[in-house]
Amino acid sequence: MPQLSTTSVHKQYRGYPINTNSPIPYDATNHAESESFHASIFSISLTVKDLGKSLAWYHDVLGFAIDRKIEREGKLQSVALKAGNARISINQDDGAKGWDRIKGEGFSLNITTDQNIDKIAKRIKAHGGTLESEPAYIPWGSRIFRLKDPDGFKLAISSPRPA
Repeated sequence: MPQLSTTSVHKQYRGYPINTNSPIPYDATNHAESESFHASIFSISLTVKDLGKSLAWYHDVLGFAIDRKIEREGKLQSVALKAGNARISINQDDGAKGWDRIKGEGFSLNITTDQNIDKIAKRIKAHGGTLESEPAYIPWGSRIFRLKDPDGFKLAISSPRPA
C-alpha cells in the first residue's frame, strides 16, 4: 500500500486558499486499480419545469444534439440529448411535488472536453446563454467556466487536467 503524503500544499482557487493535503496518496491516480464496477457511459436525467425552454437551452445554447424524443398521448414528455459520450435526459415535471421546489442545489454537472473552452463559452453567450463565471485556469491546470440551465441546474465545463 502506498504511503500517505503528509506534505501540505497550499494554493489559491477562486481567491480562496485550498489545502491539497489529502488522505488519498498523491500518486494514487497514476496506478491502475482493480475496479469492482466499470461504467461505459454516465448519463443523468433531470426533471425540468418547462421542457420546451430547457430543450432550447441544452440544444441551441449549449449545443447538445437531440438523440430521441419521447411523447405520450401526442405530448412531448422527455428528450434524450448527447454531446460526445455525455448524455442528459430532460423530462417534463408534472408538478406533483410542487412547482416551487428548488432544483439543482447541492451538485454540479461537470463536463470535460478537448475542445477550446473559450470558444465554447463565446458560442454559449452568442446564443443567449449567461455564464456564472468566465473561463479561467484553476490551480491543477484545467480551464473551466460555470453556468446554470433554466431550472438552476449547475454545469461546469472544463478542459482535461494536464498530464
